[in-house]
Amino acid sequence: MAKRIDVDVHGMPYPNPPMLAVEGELPTGPGWSMEWKWDGFRCCLRVGPNGITKLTSRNGNDLTRSFPDLDGIFADTLGGRVGVLDGEIVVLNETGRPDFGLLQLRHQLRPRRELLQRHPAAFYAFDLLMLGREMLLHEPYERRRELLVGLGPFATARTVITPAYRDVDPQRLLEVAREHHLEGLVAKRVTSHYLPGRRSRDWIKRPLINTLDVVVCGWRPGRGSRAHMVGSLVLGAREKGGRLRLVGDVGSGFTRHTLDDLERLLSRIGRPDSPFTEHVPAEYARETRWVEPLIVGEVAFRSWTREGRMRHVSWRGFRGVAQ
Repeated sequence: MAKRIDVDVHGMPYPNPPMLAVEGELPTGPGWSMEWKWDGFRCCLRVGPNGITKLTSRNGNDLTRSFPDLDGIFADTLGGRVGVLDGEIVVLNETGRPDFGLLQLRHQLRPRRELLQRHPAAFYAFDLLMLGREMLLHEPYERRRELLVGLGPFATARTVITPAYRDVDPQRLLEVAREHHLEGLVAKRVTSHYLPGRRSRDWIKRPLINTLDVVVCGWRPGRGSRAHMVGSLVLGAREKGGRLRLVGDVGSGFTRHTLDDLERLLSRIGRPDSPFTEHVPAEYARETRWVEPLIVGEVAFRSWTREGRMRHVSWRGFRGVAQ
């Protein structure tokens, strides 16, 4: 049974923290739907009664000003109704594929007009959480998808309803994802309800690369033209109980804009000693400038070493600031 949801004084619905998937092997039996895993920013998109759009990140940060080209994209479709959609903000490269590096470039508080025109953003919707002030969280996935698909077709490439596949071999879909350089697959149980802020085995993801949320614990200067600038970051991961564990370092995947932001942030949070309680090996401690463990980011990596360090690591973007 659909339930009503509260809205603010302007009629704008409140955001929902996203439902999260468990990583694992893809199920092969009936009762599952397969969706592509996109290389973008997870986003809760809310539409008010006047068509105004609000964008909220997975961690609750407001992305609206960073992506003004997405304002009002569902206004005509909803026709004055309020709505909440779950999806991803993506930026496509010249081959038509989602490009996380270009998305990082776009992620600025007030992007220039030239940047908006050169790298327009799109919203890839894969779930509908509210429509006309009726909460759909307790509706089964297949019903929510039916309502979502019913919103289209759209007149602009900035709005996309992502495809979903039933009764298809997931291994074949993984091969297609690999061929087209997509991030992987997510399997969703068709009878599942939407569980805000919870990780559930009703959604199972199979990424083609590993990703990890990390905490920046220190930085080392670069070499050559990057001397006296950030060359690499020393990274930790939070374990149960809040303890920081050293997981490696990263020196690739940074844009010029990202490096500028890092230098500005890191200069304010320096500390004289390591934030790790464990002993830090010399190869990580050497030349490292330690910082308070406040900056949260995401990295991609290929595998783990026996020592619990990441291999072939690349920076993917900021996640926010730890509380």
